[in-house]
Amino acid sequence: MDTRLSAADRTYAHTKDAILSRRYVGGEILSEGDIAADVGVSRTPVREALLRLEAEGLVRLYPKRGALVVPVSQQEIDDVIETRRLVEGYTAERAAEAGQEARRELVATLTGHLDAMNAHLENDRRAFVLADREFHRAIVTASGNEILIHLYGTLRDRQLRMMEEGTRTAARMRRNIEEHGAILEAIRAGDPAAARTAVRVHMDGAATLLGARR
Repeated sequence: MDTRLSAADRTYAHTKDAILSRRYVGGEILSEGDIAADVGVSRTPVREALLRLEAEGLVRLYPKRGALVVPVSQQEIDDVIETRRLVEGYTAERAAEAGQEARRELVATLTGHLDAMNAHLENDRRAFVLADREFHRAIVTASGNEILIHLYGTLRDRQLRMMEEGTRTAARMRRNIEEHGAILEAIRAGDPAAARTAVRVHMDGAATLLGARR
């Protein structure tokens, strides 16, 4: 962990990573003292970090008891998928509508992320997931809308803890690469309708994987 960060930032990063990676599982009560001991800080930065995580909907604070890791609900799964459909369908369409030079630059960036996904397919699942996330982030970022960019990051954080162990199979990862390729080609061609359709197909797969109802 980056020791240049403040104590509160280090505690926030540690606790959030533990929640997203499910080292802290849904329904678990977290003790301020235990977190403080793990990170090597006092309880004050722990309280600050937990307040930030509560604002993000990841924990619920109970005075004198600790922080409950909010379990993933069916409603949350449905809402995340629905919101990703809206955000990413819109931004992919915007990207395909952009001028030729802007599309060329974005396609170069997306190709790099797609190459990374291919390179890590067999040997580094964590790096594959990061490249996957950065592929989508690049499209959202190209919209220039800071609110959507922040929202995308929040959605992907929430989705990360929804993934059951073993659901991200090699076959599903290869399908992800194919679906990402379809999105890339639609943007390259400057075809907004095809870009939105490619995102819809991709999100249909994510919805099935997570058990979303819409």
